[in-house]
Amino acid sequence: MINRIIEWSAQNRFLVVLFTLFAFGGGVWALYWTPKDAIPDLSDVQVIVYTEWMGRSPNLLEDQVTYPLVTTMLAAPRVKYVRGVSDFGQSYVYVIFEDGTDLYWARSRVLEYLSGLTGRFPPGATPRLGPDATALGWVYQYALVDESGKQDLASLRSFQDWYLRYWLQSVPGVSEVAAVGGFVKQYQVQVNPSALLAYNLPLGRIIEAVRRSNLDVGGRSIEMAQREYMIRGRGYIRSLADLEQIAVGTDGRGTPILVKDIARVQFGPDMRRGIAELNGRGETVGGVVIMRYGQDVLAVIDAVKEKLKEIAGSLPKGVSVVSVYDRSELIYRAINTLTEKLIEEIIIVSLVCLLFLYHLRSALVAILILPIAIAISFLPMYYLGLTSNIMSLGGIAIAIGAMVDAAIVMIENAHKRLEHAPPGSPRLPILVEAAKEVGRPLFFSLLIITVSFLPVFSLEAQEGRLFKPLAFTKTFAMFFASLLSITLAPVLMVWFIKGKIFPEHLNPVNRVLIRLYQPLVQWVLRRRWTTVLAAVVALGLTLPAFWALESEFMPPLNEGSFLYMPTSNPGLSVTEASRILQVQDLAIKQFPEVESVFGKIGRANTATD
Repeated sequence: MINRIIEWSAQNRFLVVLFTLFAFGGGVWALYWTPKDAIPDLSDVQVIVYTEWMGRSPNLLEDQVTYPLVTTMLAAPRVKYVRGVSDFGQSYVYVIFEDGTDLYWARSRVLEYLSGLTGRFPPGATPRLGPDATALGWVYQYALVDESGKQDLASLRSFQDWYLRYWLQSVPGVSEVAAVGGFVKQYQVQVNPSALLAYNLPLGRIIEAVRRSNLDVGGRSIEMAQREYMIRGRGYIRSLADLEQIAVGTDGRGTPILVKDIARVQFGPDMRRGIAELNGRGETVGGVVIMRYGQDVLAVIDAVKEKLKEIAGSLPKGVSVVSVYDRSELIYRAINTLTEKLIEEIIIVSLVCLLFLYHLRSALVAILILPIAIAISFLPMYYLGLTSNIMSLGGIAIAIGAMVDAAIVMIENAHKRLEHAPPGSPRLPILVEAAKEVGRPLFFSLLIITVSFLPVFSLEAQEGRLFKPLAFTKTFAMFFASLLSITLAPVLMVWFIKGKIFPEHLNPVNRVLIRLYQPLVQWVLRRRWTTVLAAVVALGLTLPAFWALESEFMPPLNEGSFLYMPTSNPGLSVTEASRILQVQDLAIKQFPEVESVFGKIGRANTATD
C-alpha cells in the first residue's frame, strides 16, 4: 500500500502539492490561534471558597465558617478532597475535583452546595467563590510609581481600587485584578470612653446610629401642580462633617448628643495584611492581573499592555505603571528556542547534502518537509485544546532530528540509483523506485519512534499534565513527517533532484569515511563475541553512574525571574516588616544583573494568594 501511495504521489504531483498547501495553511492558522503559555498548567481542578469576617480569631472562623463549609463540600460529586485554612479574619476552603472535571461545572456544584448553607453563617460572614483561575493565573504584575511626590500611598491605593482595577478587568480573559500594598482609606470614629460613661451611652448605640445615618431611603410620590414627584431621603455620608453631625441620643435636658461630642472623626487607613515595595525605594502600591481559566496567556498579557497604553493619559500626573513581572518574556524565549533549532536544523541539512552529495537542490526536499510537518502538527494541538508551551514545543524540538532522517535517506538512495543508472535512462521511474525501495521501512521506523512515546499518555495527575503535551506534539510531528515522507518527498525529489549527480567515489569526504569504515566493519564481524562482550561490559560500567544520578520532577527552567521567599517571626509588626523588606530589596537591587526588585510581604487582596 505504501508503495502505491508513493507511486500515486509522484504521478499526481499537483494534487499532492495542493493538499499539502491546504494543510500547511491550516497549520499556520492553528499556529497563530493556539493558546500560548510558558509551562503547562499543572494545577488541579480547584474551586476556592473565600470568606472574610474581619476581626475574628482563627479558632472562631474554624468553628463557625471553615468547618461547616468543609463538611458540606465533601459530599459534592467528583470531589477528591477538601482543604480548609482559617486565618485571622479570613477563611479559605479549597475544593479539589477529579482530573478532567470541567472547572465551570465544578463551580456550579459548589454554588449549589453553598445555597444549602444559607442562614448558617454568622452575620457579616458571607462566603463567595474565588476567581475562575488556576494556580498559574498570575500572569502579569505591576507597581504604581509616583515620580512627582504628590501622591501618597492612600491616594495610589484608591486609584488602583476605584479606577485602574476596573479598567484592566474589562480586558478579555482577565478574571481578577488584585491589589497589594498602600492604605485603604477609611472614615474612622475614635470614641472617647470617658464621654460614653459621662453620657451613659453604650458603644452599640453609636455603631447603630452611624450605620442608620448612612442610608438613602425612598418614599411615596406626591402630586403638585399637575406633576408627580418621588420622595426620597438622601442620607449618604459625604464628608467628615456629616459624621460629626450624627445624633446618637439626648442628654437629661433633651439636647441632642452628636458624634463629635463623644468621639474624634478622621480619615485613617484600614488594617493592612499586605505590603509592596519596589527597588528598595520604599513602599508602593502593586497589582496582580489574574487570568481566567483556559485563556491564551500571551494574548491576555498583550491585551493588558495595550490597555495600559490606552489609559496612560488618564493616570494621575507623575504616576506611571511599571511592569514587575511579565510571563510573556518567557513565552517568547520558548518560541525563539524552537525557531532557532529549526533554523539550525535547516542549515545542518543543507551542509550535509552539500558535503556528502555535492547537490544543494537535494537539500530542499528535507528543508521544505521540516517546517511543513511542524506547522501541520499545530492543527491537532489546536483542536485538542493544547497550549503552545515549553513542554509542547520541546516535543517538536526533540522530533526535529528524526523528522529529516527519512527525507535524507530517500535523497541519498535516489542519488545512488541515478549514479548507477544507464546513461539516458528516464529519471521519473528511477526516482519512484528509489523512494519505494526505502519508503516502507522508513515509514514504519518513524511510526515505531512515534509509538514509543505512547506510554507517556498513561501518566496521571501532575505528571500527566506536565509530560502529555510533549508526548502529543512529538507524536503529531513524527506522524506528519512520516506521512509527508511517502507523499510530498517523492514529489519534491522529482522536482529538485536534477542536473549532474556526482559519483560517490569522486567525493573526497566519502572516500575517507569509507576507508575508515570498511576495515572496522570487517574486524567487528570477524570478532562477533568480542564485540558483544565489550558492549555488555560498557553497559555494565554505566550502572554506577546511573545509580548516582539525582532525580527531580521538573528540569530547572531559567525563567529570568527569581522568587526569593525569606521567613521571619510570625508576630513581626507591619512597620518592622516594611523596613526589612526595603533593606532586602535594596541589597538585591545592587547586583548589576538585576533589572528590578518587587517585594511583597503578607498577602494580596485575592483568594488566590
